[in-house]
Amino acid sequence: MSNFWLDRPTFVTGATGLVGGWLVRRLVGAGAEVTCLVRDWVPQSEFVRAGLTGSVRVVRGDVRDQALMERVLGEYETDTVIHLAAQTIVGIANRNPVSTFEANVAGTWALLEACRRSPLVRQIVVASSDKAYGEHEQLPYSEEAPLQGRHPYDVSKSCADLIAQAYGHTYGLPVAVTRCGNFYGGGDLNWNRIVPGTVRSVLRGQRPVIRSDGQFIRDYFYAEDGAAANMVLAEKLAGDSALRGEAFNFSNEIQVTVLELVERILRLMGSDLEPDVRNEATNEIRHQYLSAEKARRVLGWRPLFTLDEALGRTIDWYKDFLGAHGEGRGAHAGAGEAL
Repeated sequence: MSNFWLDRPTFVTGATGLVGGWLVRRLVGAGAEVTCLVRDWVPQSEFVRAGLTGSVRVVRGDVRDQALMERVLGEYETDTVIHLAAQTIVGIANRNPVSTFEANVAGTWALLEACRRSPLVRQIVVASSDKAYGEHEQLPYSEEAPLQGRHPYDVSKSCADLIAQAYGHTYGLPVAVTRCGNFYGGGDLNWNRIVPGTVRSVLRGQRPVIRSDGQFIRDYFYAEDGAAANMVLAEKLAGDSALRGEAFNFSNEIQVTVLELVERILRLMGSDLEPDVRNEATNEIRHQYLSAEKARRVLGWRPLFTLDEALGRTIDWYKDFLGAHGEGRGAHAGAGEAL
Protein backbone atom coordinates (compact mmCIF):
# COMPACT_ATOMS: atom_id res chain seq x y z
CA MET A 1 0.00 0.00 0.00
CA SER A 2 1.14 3.55 -0.71
CA ASN A 3 0.33 7.06 0.50
CA PHE A 4 -1.83 7.39 -2.62
CA TRP A 5 -4.85 6.29 -0.59
CA LEU A 6 -4.33 8.46 2.49
CA ASP A 7 -7.46 10.60 2.96
CA ARG A 8 -8.58 9.83 -0.62
CA PRO A 9 -12.40 9.97 -1.02
CA THR A 10 -13.19 6.54 -2.50
CA PHE A 11 -16.55 5.07 -3.51
CA VAL A 12 -16.96 1.27 -3.54
CA THR A 13 -19.96 -0.59 -4.93
CA GLY A 14 -20.51 -4.22 -3.99
CA ALA A 15 -18.95 -3.89 -0.54
CA THR A 16 -20.85 -6.88 0.87
CA GLY A 17 -19.55 -9.20 -1.86
CA LEU A 18 -16.59 -11.56 -1.61
CA VAL A 19 -13.96 -9.21 -3.05
CA GLY A 20 -15.70 -6.10 -1.74
CA GLY A 21 -15.18 -6.97 1.91
CA TRP A 22 -11.45 -7.52 1.43
CA LEU A 23 -11.17 -4.38 -0.70
CA VAL A 24 -12.82 -2.17 1.92
CA ARG A 25 -10.55 -3.67 4.60
CA ARG A 26 -7.46 -2.79 2.53
CA LEU A 27 -8.71 0.71 1.72
CA VAL A 28 -9.49 1.48 5.34
CA GLY A 29 -6.06 0.14 6.32
CA ALA A 30 -4.47 2.46 3.76
CA GLY A 31 -6.24 5.48 5.24
CA ALA A 32 -8.79 6.12 2.50
CA GLU A 33 -12.07 7.92 3.18
CA VAL A 34 -14.40 5.16 2.01
CA THR A 35 -18.07 5.39 1.06
CA CYS A 36 -19.80 2.08 0.32
CA LEU A 37 -22.97 1.42 -1.63
CA VAL A 38 -24.99 -1.39 -0.04
CA ARG A 39 -28.23 -2.68 -1.55
CA ASP A 40 -29.02 -5.69 0.68
CA TRP A 41 -27.80 -6.03 4.26
CA VAL A 42 -25.78 -9.26 4.52
CA PRO A 43 -24.90 -9.88 8.21
CA GLN A 44 -22.54 -12.77 7.45
CA SER A 45 -20.56 -10.90 4.79
CA GLU A 46 -16.94 -10.08 5.58
CA PHE A 47 -17.85 -6.40 5.30
CA VAL A 48 -20.25 -6.66 8.24
CA ARG A 49 -18.54 -9.48 10.14
CA ALA A 50 -15.19 -7.65 10.27
CA GLY A 51 -16.82 -4.52 11.69
CA LEU A 52 -15.93 -2.40 8.68
CA THR A 53 -19.28 -0.58 8.78
CA GLY A 54 -17.99 1.52 11.65
CA SER A 55 -15.03 2.77 9.57
CA VAL A 56 -16.85 3.85 6.39
CA ARG A 57 -19.89 5.77 5.20
CA VAL A 58 -22.69 3.42 4.16
CA VAL A 59 -25.18 4.49 1.48
CA ARG A 60 -28.21 2.23 1.05
CA GLY A 61 -29.46 1.96 -2.51
CA ASP A 62 -29.19 0.39 -5.96
CA VAL A 63 -26.36 0.99 -8.41
CA ARG A 64 -28.94 1.39 -11.21
CA ASP A 65 -30.17 4.60 -9.54
CA GLN A 66 -28.16 7.16 -11.51
CA ALA A 67 -29.50 10.12 -9.55
CA LEU A 68 -28.39 8.49 -6.30
CA MET A 69 -24.96 7.78 -7.78
CA GLU A 70 -24.58 11.42 -8.81
CA ARG A 71 -25.63 12.60 -5.36
CA VAL A 72 -23.15 10.35 -3.58
CA LEU A 73 -20.26 11.21 -5.90
CA GLY A 74 -20.97 14.90 -5.49
CA GLU A 75 -21.74 15.12 -1.77
CA TYR A 76 -18.72 13.04 -0.76
CA GLU A 77 -16.42 14.73 -3.30
CA THR A 78 -15.43 11.34 -4.65
CA ASP A 79 -12.04 11.05 -6.30
CA THR A 80 -11.81 7.29 -6.95
CA VAL A 81 -14.54 4.77 -7.82
CA ILE A 82 -14.18 0.98 -7.68
CA HIS A 83 -17.22 -0.76 -9.13
CA LEU A 84 -17.68 -4.35 -7.95
CA ALA A 85 -21.47 -4.55 -7.58
CA ALA A 86 -22.91 -7.36 -9.68
CA GLN A 87 -25.07 -10.45 -9.68
CA THR A 88 -22.24 -13.01 -9.75
CA ILE A 89 -23.93 -16.42 -9.60
CA VAL A 90 -24.12 -18.23 -12.94
CA GLY A 91 -27.08 -20.40 -11.93
CA ILE A 92 -29.11 -17.37 -10.82
CA ALA A 93 -28.27 -15.65 -14.11
CA ASN A 94 -29.58 -18.65 -16.03
CA ARG A 95 -32.85 -18.64 -14.07
CA ASN A 96 -33.23 -14.85 -13.80
CA PRO A 97 -31.47 -13.27 -16.78
CA VAL A 98 -33.33 -9.95 -16.69
CA SER A 99 -32.40 -9.12 -13.10
CA THR A 100 -28.80 -10.10 -13.90
CA PHE A 101 -28.70 -7.87 -16.97
CA GLU A 102 -30.24 -5.01 -14.98
CA ALA A 103 -27.68 -5.27 -12.17
CA ASN A 104 -24.61 -5.98 -14.26
CA VAL A 105 -25.27 -3.99 -17.42
CA ALA A 106 -27.68 -1.18 -16.49
CA GLY A 107 -25.91 -0.76 -13.15
CA THR A 108 -22.61 -0.24 -14.94
CA TRP A 109 -23.87 2.37 -17.40
CA ALA A 110 -25.76 4.24 -14.66
CA LEU A 111 -22.64 4.50 -12.52
CA LEU A 112 -20.38 5.47 -15.42
CA GLU A 113 -22.81 8.12 -16.62
CA ALA A 114 -22.93 9.50 -13.09
CA CYS A 115 -19.12 9.57 -13.06
CA ARG A 116 -19.10 11.37 -16.43
CA ARG A 117 -21.29 14.07 -14.91
CA SER A 118 -19.16 14.35 -11.75
CA PRO A 119 -16.10 16.52 -12.41
CA LEU A 120 -14.17 15.50 -9.27
CA VAL A 121 -13.95 11.79 -10.22
CA ARG A 122 -10.40 11.13 -11.40
CA GLN A 123 -10.19 7.34 -11.73
CA ILE A 124 -12.68 4.49 -12.03
CA VAL A 125 -12.02 0.76 -11.96
CA VAL A 126 -14.75 -1.57 -13.25
CA ALA A 127 -14.61 -5.25 -12.34
CA SER A 128 -15.29 -7.51 -15.30
CA SER A 129 -14.50 -11.25 -15.39
CA ASP A 130 -12.76 -13.93 -17.42
CA LYS A 131 -16.31 -15.06 -18.28
CA ALA A 132 -16.61 -11.94 -20.46
CA TYR A 133 -14.40 -13.72 -23.00
CA GLY A 134 -16.79 -16.62 -23.46
CA GLU A 135 -15.18 -19.74 -24.92
CA HIS A 136 -12.00 -19.64 -27.02
CA GLU A 137 -9.77 -22.34 -28.39
CA GLN A 138 -6.58 -20.32 -27.95
CA LEU A 139 -5.29 -20.32 -24.36
CA PRO A 140 -4.43 -18.56 -22.19
CA TYR A 141 -6.88 -15.72 -22.79
CA SER A 142 -5.13 -12.42 -23.49
CA GLU A 143 -6.76 -9.01 -23.42
CA GLU A 144 -6.88 -9.04 -27.23
CA ALA A 145 -9.30 -11.99 -27.27
CA PRO A 146 -12.81 -10.90 -28.34
CA LEU A 147 -15.54 -10.67 -25.73
CA GLN A 148 -18.09 -13.23 -26.85
CA GLY A 149 -20.18 -14.41 -23.93
CA ARG A 150 -23.04 -16.70 -24.96
CA HIS A 151 -24.91 -17.37 -21.70
CA PRO A 152 -26.64 -14.76 -19.48
CA TYR A 153 -23.89 -14.20 -16.91
CA ASP A 154 -21.12 -14.23 -19.50
CA VAL A 155 -23.07 -11.85 -21.76
CA SER A 156 -23.72 -9.46 -18.87
CA LYS A 157 -19.98 -9.23 -18.17
CA SER A 158 -19.12 -8.87 -21.88
CA CYS A 159 -21.59 -5.97 -22.14
CA ALA A 160 -20.49 -4.20 -18.96
CA ASP A 161 -16.85 -4.55 -20.00
CA LEU A 162 -17.51 -3.05 -23.45
CA ILE A 163 -19.58 -0.22 -21.95
CA ALA A 164 -16.68 0.69 -19.66
CA GLN A 165 -14.30 0.69 -22.61
CA ALA A 166 -16.73 2.87 -24.59
CA TYR A 167 -16.84 5.49 -21.83
CA GLY A 168 -13.05 5.51 -21.73
CA HIS A 169 -12.46 5.78 -25.47
CA THR A 170 -15.45 7.96 -26.45
CA TYR A 171 -15.65 10.39 -23.54
CA GLY A 172 -12.12 10.18 -22.15
CA LEU A 173 -13.54 8.95 -18.85
CA PRO A 174 -10.65 7.78 -16.63
CA VAL A 175 -11.90 4.19 -16.43
CA ALA A 176 -10.06 0.86 -16.68
CA VAL A 177 -11.25 -2.74 -16.37
CA THR A 178 -10.09 -5.72 -14.30
CA ARG A 179 -10.68 -9.27 -15.55
CA CYS A 180 -10.12 -11.99 -13.00
CA GLY A 181 -10.92 -15.69 -12.80
CA ASN A 182 -12.91 -17.72 -10.28
CA PHE A 183 -12.60 -15.93 -6.95
CA TYR A 184 -12.24 -17.86 -3.72
CA GLY A 185 -11.41 -16.83 -0.17
CA GLY A 186 -12.86 -16.25 3.25
CA GLY A 187 -16.30 -14.72 3.06
CA ASP A 188 -17.66 -16.81 0.19
CA LEU A 189 -20.80 -18.35 1.68
CA ASN A 190 -22.04 -20.08 -1.47
CA TRP A 191 -21.43 -23.58 -0.15
CA ASN A 192 -21.92 -25.27 -3.51
CA ARG A 193 -18.77 -23.63 -4.79
CA ILE A 194 -15.78 -25.91 -4.75
CA VAL A 195 -13.55 -24.20 -2.15
CA PRO A 196 -16.04 -23.40 0.64
CA GLY A 197 -17.94 -26.62 -0.04
CA THR A 198 -14.79 -28.74 0.22
CA VAL A 199 -13.56 -27.05 3.39
CA ARG A 200 -16.94 -27.42 5.09
CA SER A 201 -17.22 -31.07 4.05
CA VAL A 202 -13.79 -31.87 5.50
CA LEU A 203 -14.58 -30.09 8.76
CA ARG A 204 -17.74 -32.22 8.99
CA GLY A 205 -15.89 -35.41 8.13
CA GLN A 206 -17.77 -35.79 4.84
CA ARG A 207 -16.35 -36.59 1.42
CA PRO A 208 -16.12 -33.43 -0.73
CA VAL A 209 -18.32 -33.59 -3.83
CA ILE A 210 -16.99 -32.89 -7.33
CA ARG A 211 -19.91 -32.84 -9.73
CA SER A 212 -17.73 -32.98 -12.88
CA ASP A 213 -15.08 -35.55 -13.77
CA GLY A 214 -12.58 -33.38 -11.88
CA GLN A 215 -10.53 -32.52 -14.96
CA PHE A 216 -12.00 -29.11 -15.72
CA ILE A 217 -9.37 -26.36 -15.50
CA ARG A 218 -10.28 -22.98 -14.03
CA ASP A 219 -8.35 -19.84 -13.16
CA TYR A 220 -8.71 -19.74 -9.37
CA PHE A 221 -7.87 -16.31 -7.97
CA TYR A 222 -7.69 -15.34 -4.31
CA ALA A 223 -10.07 -12.59 -3.16
CA GLU A 224 -7.38 -10.62 -1.30
CA ASP A 225 -5.28 -10.59 -4.47
CA GLY A 226 -8.35 -9.40 -6.35
CA ALA A 227 -8.82 -6.55 -3.89
CA ALA A 228 -5.18 -5.52 -4.20
CA ALA A 229 -5.32 -5.71 -8.01
CA ASN A 230 -8.20 -3.21 -8.12
CA MET A 231 -6.20 -0.81 -5.97
CA VAL A 232 -3.04 -1.17 -8.06
CA LEU A 233 -4.97 -0.42 -11.24
CA ALA A 234 -6.57 2.67 -9.68
CA GLU A 235 -3.17 3.98 -8.63
CA LYS A 236 -1.63 3.42 -12.05
CA LEU A 237 -4.66 4.93 -13.79
CA ALA A 238 -4.19 8.11 -11.75
CA GLY A 239 -0.70 8.59 -13.16
CA ASP A 240 -1.15 7.44 -16.77
CA SER A 241 -3.97 8.72 -18.97
CA ALA A 242 -3.01 6.17 -21.65
CA LEU A 243 -4.65 3.49 -19.50
CA ARG A 244 -8.12 4.97 -20.00
CA GLY A 245 -10.40 2.40 -21.59
CA GLU A 246 -7.84 -0.39 -21.12
CA ALA A 247 -8.54 -3.84 -19.63
CA PHE A 248 -6.17 -6.04 -17.63
CA ASN A 249 -6.21 -9.73 -16.76
CA PHE A 250 -5.12 -10.71 -13.24
CA SER A 251 -4.16 -14.31 -12.62
CA ASN A 252 -1.68 -16.60 -10.88
CA GLU A 253 -1.20 -18.12 -14.35
CA ILE A 254 -1.19 -21.71 -13.18
CA GLN A 255 -3.37 -24.46 -14.60
CA VAL A 256 -5.16 -26.35 -11.84
CA THR A 257 -7.85 -28.96 -12.33
CA VAL A 258 -10.79 -29.13 -9.98
CA LEU A 259 -9.53 -32.46 -8.62
CA GLU A 260 -6.05 -31.04 -8.01
CA LEU A 261 -7.55 -28.08 -6.15
CA VAL A 262 -9.61 -30.36 -3.91
CA GLU A 263 -6.58 -32.57 -3.25
CA ARG A 264 -4.54 -29.50 -2.25
CA ILE A 265 -7.23 -28.50 0.24
CA LEU A 266 -7.36 -32.04 1.65
CA ARG A 267 -3.58 -32.06 2.04
CA LEU A 268 -3.50 -28.65 3.73
CA MET A 269 -6.23 -29.79 6.13
CA GLY A 270 -4.48 -33.09 6.87
CA SER A 271 -7.46 -35.10 5.63
CA ASP A 272 -7.44 -38.58 4.05
CA LEU A 273 -11.02 -38.28 2.75
CA GLU A 274 -11.53 -39.32 -0.87
CA PRO A 275 -13.38 -36.87 -3.17
CA ASP A 276 -16.79 -38.02 -4.44
CA VAL A 277 -16.37 -37.52 -8.21
CA ARG A 278 -19.85 -37.65 -9.77
CA ASN A 279 -19.18 -36.65 -13.40
CA GLU A 280 -22.58 -34.95 -13.71
CA ALA A 281 -21.56 -31.56 -15.13
CA THR A 282 -22.85 -30.56 -18.58
CA ASN A 283 -22.50 -27.47 -20.80
CA GLU A 284 -19.32 -26.35 -19.05
CA ILE A 285 -16.17 -24.93 -20.64
CA ARG A 286 -13.45 -27.49 -19.92
CA HIS A 287 -10.37 -25.30 -20.00
CA GLN A 288 -10.05 -21.64 -18.98
CA TYR A 289 -7.16 -19.57 -17.72
CA LEU A 290 -5.78 -16.08 -18.20
CA SER A 291 -2.49 -14.51 -19.20
CA ALA A 292 -1.46 -11.72 -16.81
CA GLU A 293 1.53 -10.67 -18.94
CA LYS A 294 0.04 -7.24 -19.65
CA ALA A 295 -0.57 -6.51 -15.96
CA ARG A 296 2.98 -7.56 -15.11
CA ARG A 297 4.50 -5.50 -17.91
CA VAL A 298 2.38 -2.34 -17.78
CA LEU A 299 1.39 -2.18 -14.10
CA GLY A 300 4.30 -4.00 -12.47
CA TRP A 301 1.72 -6.20 -10.78
CA ARG A 302 2.23 -9.59 -9.20
CA PRO A 303 0.02 -11.68 -6.87
CA LEU A 304 0.65 -11.32 -3.15
CA PHE A 305 0.00 -14.98 -2.29
CA THR A 306 0.82 -18.39 -3.73
CA LEU A 307 -2.02 -20.85 -4.20
CA ASP A 308 -1.12 -22.83 -1.06
CA GLU A 309 -0.70 -19.65 1.02
CA ALA A 310 -4.08 -18.35 -0.12
CA LEU A 311 -5.80 -21.69 0.46
CA GLY A 312 -4.27 -21.84 3.95
CA ARG A 313 -5.63 -18.40 4.81
CA THR A 314 -9.00 -19.37 3.37
CA ILE A 315 -9.16 -22.60 5.39
CA ASP A 316 -8.32 -20.69 8.58
CA TRP A 317 -11.13 -18.20 7.85
CA TYR A 318 -13.71 -20.98 7.45
CA LYS A 319 -12.53 -22.76 10.58
CA ASP A 320 -13.17 -19.58 12.56
CA PHE A 321 -16.44 -18.82 10.81
CA LEU A 322 -17.95 -22.30 10.99
CA GLY A 323 -16.86 -22.70 14.58
CA ALA A 324 -18.63 -19.47 15.54
CA HIS A 325 -21.76 -19.93 13.43
CA GLY A 326 -22.89 -23.50 13.88
CA GLU A 327 -21.04 -24.74 10.77
CA GLY A 328 -22.64 -22.17 8.52
CA ARG A 329 -26.26 -23.27 8.84
CA GLY A 330 -28.51 -20.58 7.50
CA ALA A 331 -25.81 -19.12 5.26
CA HIS A 332 -26.72 -18.46 1.66
CA ALA A 333 -26.44 -21.65 -0.40
CA GLY A 334 -26.74 -20.18 -3.85
CA ALA A 335 -26.75 -21.92 -7.17
CA GLY A 336 -23.72 -24.13 -7.55
CA GLU A 337 -20.55 -23.03 -9.26
CA ALA A 338 -18.61 -26.09 -8.13
CA LEU A 339 -17.32 -28.37 -10.83
